[in-house]
Order: sequence, then structure tokens, then C-alpha cells
Amino acid sequence: MTRRPEIDVVVLVVALALAQLPMVPVFGAGVLLLPALAGVLLGLAVALVSAQLRWGTAVTAAVALGGYLVLGPVAAVPDKATLGFLPSGASVLALLSGAVTSWKQVLTLDPELGSTGDVLVAPFLLALVGTLGALTIALRTPRRVAALGATVPLAVLVVSVLLGTKVSVAPVPAGVLTVLLLGSWAAWRSGTLAPRRVVSLGAVVAVVVGLGAVTAPWLADQRPRYVLRDEIVPPFDPADQASPLSAFRKFVKEWGDTDLLTVRGLPDGATVRLATMDAFDGVVWNVAGAEAAEGSGAFRRVGSEVDTLTRSGTRTTVTLEVHDLPFVWLPTVGWTRQVTFAGRDAALRTELRYNDATGTAVLTDGVPAGLTWQASVVVPTAPDEASLDRAATAAVVLPEPREVPEIVATRAGEIAGTAGSPGLIARSLEEELSTDGYFSHGLVDRGDAASLSGHGANRITDLLGATMVGDGEQYASAMALMARAMGLPARVVLGFVPSADQAGAEEITFTGADIQAWVEIDFAGYGWVSFFPTPDESQTPREDTAPQQSAAEPAVRQPPPPPQAPVTAPDDDTEQPSTDDRQEQSRDSEVWATVGRVALVGGLPLAVLLGPPLVIAALKRRRRRLRRRAPDPVQRVVGGWDELLDGATELRRRLPVQATRRELAVSLAASFATRAEDAPADGGRRAVGVGGPVATLAARADAAVFGGREPTEAEIEAYWNQVTTTTEAMRRAVPRRLRWRSRWALTSRRRRGGRR
Repeated sequence: MTRRPEIDVVVLVVALALAQLPMVPVFGAGVLLLPALAGVLLGLAVALVSAQLRWGTAVTAAVALGGYLVLGPVAAVPDKATLGFLPSGASVLALLSGAVTSWKQVLTLDPELGSTGDVLVAPFLLALVGTLGALTIALRTPRRVAALGATVPLAVLVVSVLLGTKVSVAPVPAGVLTVLLLGSWAAWRSGTLAPRRVVSLGAVVAVVVGLGAVTAPWLADQRPRYVLRDEIVPPFDPADQASPLSAFRKFVKEWGDTDLLTVRGLPDGATVRLATMDAFDGVVWNVAGAEAAEGSGAFRRVGSEVDTLTRSGTRTTVTLEVHDLPFVWLPTVGWTRQVTFAGRDAALRTELRYNDATGTAVLTDGVPAGLTWQASVVVPTAPDEASLDRAATAAVVLPEPREVPEIVATRAGEIAGTAGSPGLIARSLEEELSTDGYFSHGLVDRGDAASLSGHGANRITDLLGATMVGDGEQYASAMALMARAMGLPARVVLGFVPSADQAGAEEITFTGADIQAWVEIDFAGYGWVSFFPTPDESQTPREDTAPQQSAAEPAVRQPPPPPQAPVTAPDDDTEQPSTDDRQEQSRDSEVWATVGRVALVGGLPLAVLLGPPLVIAALKRRRRRLRRRAPDPVQRVVGGWDELLDGATELRRRLPVQATRRELAVSLAASFATRAEDAPADGGRRAVGVGGPVATLAARADAAVFGGREPTEAEIEAYWNQVTTTTEAMRRAVPRRLRWRSRWALTSRRRRGGRR
């Protein structure tokens, strides 16, 4: 067959393009296009020139490396290239190191990556190596080996899927087109292409796709697809960190006069968030652990941009500079869209983690002093009181608080029991605490009233059971617990709020004395709304202040308390049967369910592909058994002769339809004698003496039919043995490929139909 390099190029380039589609959600279509296209064009050029000039492997690899270093700066690392496209020392170093390190960056940064760091080196190198390898095999190897070039796009597809996300771009159409394209091309390249095979391949693909569309939702059990990037780097677990709220008094005592953070361009009414806590264990409020997939504990690595398309508000850009914050919590404003570290701090992007549910960010190795960055943010608009009073709470799942003191629900019922909406309940709690409470950091040596630190169950009991004295740590904890007791989804936030003197300033510097804690409640249609229950700092207790008694409240403020929240059962209950057995049974059931799904997923395609050949082989075996065990001895001999003719027909030997057995024997002998010399030297042996055994079998069949004597069992057994030997001799006279094909051929049925 004459080589057609233009067909090879078109087919393999299209297949390679389809194979890279799973990486589109990782980088973005616009960003991925340049490195992928540059890699394909460079690999195509090197492969064509190498084939034309007959270069060796070493020369081809050297030229490809040179092209990689020359074209790579503009395609993969433009920020390190001279003038944006010329090679430089930094670009060469980035390309050489990125060939090893960029793969990990692609897997450990969260999409969309954009052109962050050296991540574009991975798709550029993948496209280059894939194109060069596929075309080199197709253009420079023997005909049958050239078909192996189709395996290279499949390998590129596997790598792309591993580097991809849980979603892809048109996976079903792209996969079907890739299979049909590469399958047809490989058959054409090996010289075995036939139109009916293309149709058969299309039918098989259609059946597989149909079965997948029907069974995939059930098999997947509506769960997200497993992806490799979820397992490469363990997620940041905030449970390993101390409660941010417990450091409240440390901010005031140790850093009260220390500049901690400077913010430039902070919009009026915006706050600066350090940490958001939604889990209470009776001792502290904390960030839920990493197992809380949708709560404050799910921190993910982010690329050049953060997906905030669902967030509404005012878009702006702020600049933040840390003077001293010895924590992992990175200050944020509103909902972050993009974070840009400059200069030597650019490498910190690999440590950045972001929580979509709370808008909180962390640097896993801590926030270094002097760090400056620019953030593009969305600042939500706070609803007015009238709108908030009509709003319902959002359907959000938060960790259940534990060890909550009984006085929390009692006081919440006394304060807000008559409120008619979630908004009124929240504002009633906020007003009661901020109006009737007193402020004190507990720094007695500085003239403050006595006030214990902490915000656990005992401290909240003391706060709500007598005269309320404390600071943001206690009041935010108390309001959040009371809001939870009233059925509101509440959480605690630690951060900085500009004072009245700082509001609207272009540059604001916060000290430790500016630390504040407040409460956020989620309302449908408005998102998380902030409430500030801490009394004004000027509202301090006097020496003659009488202890506050909850019974002194007017009767209208004292409706019957609501039912108390269910008490959490102790971990070790000796009176109840252990649940370990049920848990073990549940785990076993999940394991067997997973095994069943995997078996079904793997078994369906195998059944579709291997089912027809196995059925055909079983039918042929049954046909032979029925012929050999026919009740009439003569019919058993005639069945042996028919078995021989069917074997010859399946080996693609054309036999006359109307002919005697002797004439058929002559035709068979001539056919195999003529075709035997065409058998390739592939290990198959040419038949010797096929004509003699065939003539003998024809004569013995005629004798059994017309001789007037029934053949004995020994004669029938000998006849069938000779049929088997002769059939094997005919099979050895044809190429091995034809021998394998004959095992599943159905041409013998057409022969018998023609004779009838």
C-alpha cells in the first residue's frame, strides 16, 4: 500500500487535539490553546523533517529539544521570556525544571490555573512529545507497525484525564469520534480496512455509549467522579490549628499597640476577615475539620483566579500589607476573586488555600511579616432591615454545637421568643446583648472591670446568668449559640472592623486593639449577614451595678421557653448495645456494593465485545456435537462430510452449489493446492496431501449413503477422526490471520442456505 502522509498527519493531529480536551477545565480554553497548538506544530515539523532527511533518534531528539527551548518561552513561560517571546536564562531554566515539576503543580493547584507559574509547560510538552511520537511511528516504520501510532493519542488521552477534573468537555462525542477515527485509520494502515468493519465498530461504540448513558447514573450513585488531583496533596486540615477566637485576648494584651495590618482601598462598610468558625465543642468555637466538605474546613488550592461567579456585590481591588500576624490565616475582604503576590512572594501561591463557603484564606506555612499582595474582591451588599425581616434562613448544613449550656436556650427564648421572623430574632438577640451588656477586656491593671477570658460553656453560663461583662469573644459566642438554639444558621467571625474615624479612609492600619468578633447568619437571597452583638467600649460597668437577674424581665419578655435542644449522647454508653457491629456491616455492604458496581462497569463492555464471538463458538460446538451424535448412523457420516465443507467455507473457499461429493472433493483439493503457496511465512505450515484425504472422505460418505449397509460405530469414529485431521490440514494451508477469523465466521450458514 502506498503511504499517504497527509492522511496520517490529519488523523493523528485531530486525535491528539481531541485527547487534550479533558485539560480544558483545568487551564481554560483560551489559555490552553497556545501551548497545545505550539506543541502540536513543533512536533509535526520535527517529525516531517526527520522523516524526509532520515535523521536518527539522537538527532531528532536534539532538534526537538532545541525547538522546545526556542518556542517554549512564548508558548509556556511568556512572563520569563525577553520581550515576552525571546528565550532568556530564566525561561530556559523554567522549561528544563518545568518538564519535571509542572506536572505536580497542575495536580496540586485548583482550577482554573490560567498561566500560573510554570504550569503551561505540562500541556506544551505533552502535545510536543505526543505529536512527535505518533507521527514518527506512522511515517518511519513498516506498514503493520505504523498502525501502532494510534496508541499514542490514547496514551495522551489517559494523561489528560489524570491531569483533569471531575468534568470534561464533550466527553461522549469526543470519545466516540476518537475511537472511530483511530480504529479506522489503524485498519487502513495495516491493510485490513473494510467498510463493513467501520459500520460494525460504529455499532459496537453506539451500544457501549447507550449502556453507559443508561447505567452510569446508577453505577455512580450520583457521586462525583474520582480524580487524581484529590489524592496528590492532602488537603489543609484546620483542625490542626488552635481556635482563632481563643487568641482574642492575646491580640489585645500583647499586640494592642502593634501595627498588624495595613489595607488600602477598603470600601466603606467592608470588614477584614481573619477566620470563620462554625463548630462549637463546649470549650471553643473552631473551624470545622477537613471532613466538613461544604463547611469552614474545606480549604482548596487555587490558581490565578477563584470562582466567585455566584457571588453578588461590588467588585473592587484592595491592597493588603501584613506587618506582624504569626498565624496561618491570611486576611481577606469580602469574596476573593484573584490574589496576586508580587516579587519574591510569588512563590507563596503554592501555599495558598481558600475556603469557598466562608471566604477565608490560609498560607499553610504561616503568613510572613512584610507580605504584600493585591486582591480583586466582591464585597456583598448588606440588606436593609425591612428586607431582612421578610427573608427566610438559607438551607445550609453546619456542625451541631456540643455541650451547650441550658441557659442559652432559656435566655434566647426570653429575648426573642415573640419575634415573628428569623430577621427579627437575629436583631433582637443583637440588640439585647449590645444594649444590656457591658464591655471589658478584663485588663484590671489598665483600669478595666474584671472579666474572664474564654468563650466555652462555663464562661457563657456566667455571662448570661448574671451581669453581662465581656468583650467580642464572649458576646459573639453567646449570640451564635442563642441563634443556633432558635434554629438560625449562625457562625462566628474573627477579624478587623474599621472604626468611625477610619471609615472611608484610603489607607487603614489595624493594631491588636482593633480586633473584633461578630456573628454571621445565612439568609436566603442575601447570603451571610453580619451582626455585631458586642457593646460599645464606652459602655463599662459601674461599681454599684446590680447583678442582672433574668427573672426581673417584664412578663411580656418571658414567654414559656422553647423545648430544649436534644442532648448529645455520651461517647461510651454502657447501657446501649455497641454500634460497632452495625458500622462493620455498613462498611461491608459499601465494599460489596462497590465491588458490584466495578464488576458491572467492567463486565458490560466485556459482554458487548466478547459476547458475540463466544456465542458463535458455542453454536458451532453444538452443531458439531449434534452431527456426531445423530440417531441415524448414515446421518452421522453425512454430518462429518458437512462439517468438512463448513470448515472449508469458513476458510473462504468457494464451493460449487450443485455438485456431487466427488466433484466437491476435486474442487477442495484444487483450491487448497492453489492457495497453499500464498501462505505467508508466519509460522503456518502448508497442507500436504489434502486432496487424497478429501477424496477418501467423499468416497466413504457415498458408500454409507448408497451402499445399502449401515456403517459400524468404529467406522463412524474413524470417519470423524479423519474429518478432524483433514480440517486441521486445510487450516494450516491458510495464513494465521484467516485461521483465527474462521473460528467466528458465519459463512457456512450462508452456504447451507444456498444449497437448500
